[in-house]
Amino acid sequence: MSAPILTAGQLRRERLALRARGARDFARRFGRRREGVIGVAILVLYVLLAIAPSFFVGSLETAVTASGGRLEPPGTVHLLGTDEIGRDILNLTVHGARVSMVIGLLATVVTVLLGVVVGIISGFVGGWVDTILMRLTDFFLVLPTFVLALVMTPIIRDMLGGGGEILGVRISLLVIVVAIGITSWASTARIIRSQTLSIRERAFVDRARVIGAGPGRMMRTHILPNVMNLVVANAVLVFAGAVLTETGLSYLGLGDPFQPSWGQILNAADQAGAPGLGAWWYLVPPGASIVLVVLAFTLVGGALDDVLNPRRAGRR
Repeated sequence: MSAPILTAGQLRRERLALRARGARDFARRFGRRREGVIGVAILVLYVLLAIAPSFFVGSLETAVTASGGRLEPPGTVHLLGTDEIGRDILNLTVHGARVSMVIGLLATVVTVLLGVVVGIISGFVGGWVDTILMRLTDFFLVLPTFVLALVMTPIIRDMLGGGGEILGVRISLLVIVVAIGITSWASTARIIRSQTLSIRERAFVDRARVIGAGPGRMMRTHILPNVMNLVVANAVLVFAGAVLTETGLSYLGLGDPFQPSWGQILNAADQAGAPGLGAWWYLVPPGASIVLVVLAFTLVGGALDDVLNPRRAGRR
């Protein structure tokens, strides 16, 4: 007895049902990873702070609107103390979350986009294209990412200039996004290329080639969907690295003092002599935020790798 023929509407509903079951299965398996759940909880907190910092602590304090005295310790009025010009540290730290998280997100998008494009093209096309792209990738892999970003940031800043805002971040800060993105894609490209080499040898790719699908279509419809799990897991870890790199660059004075990130707050604390004065409250909140966010991304990335990689999950 032949199977019933489904209409277009029935096929769409069937696909939606399959996706819903897949999402529920993913949520169930991810929920079993306690470290992943903890990481998500931390990230949700900081994402909320980054989305609406003014809702939690009011507008960003400046030298004109500072509400306290110089380097006041934590108390009932200023829960985390004040800086050298009387600004509330809690206020600065919460507003710094938006800058650090947005820069990390944008840098991750640039990094993953470059890495995925280079990795898929290199692995699928092969030949001299693969050779050239992998030699370029090896060049960026050999050079330390932070040192390269440190050298390139002033150059990119001269090219882009400043003024204006995008997503609440001044354009002058986008130089850090560009610097991180174009210096951090190499490892992603290597990972995606290795997966692409495996996928391109599978039967469904051969069938697509036989029926006349072009290289561009095969890379978009057959290769890219099958590396997305790896892309997502890798992007989470890239985000953590981007936040650390942004912190380092801002700490060295390449941030924007008018829209402080966590790294810029640490730079200001160092310039004010907070370590020597014993003003630990100036250093701990932004430092702890950096550690918590990076730890959270690492926990989520590890959990995603376990859930999305059946081989690794089977070995645990």
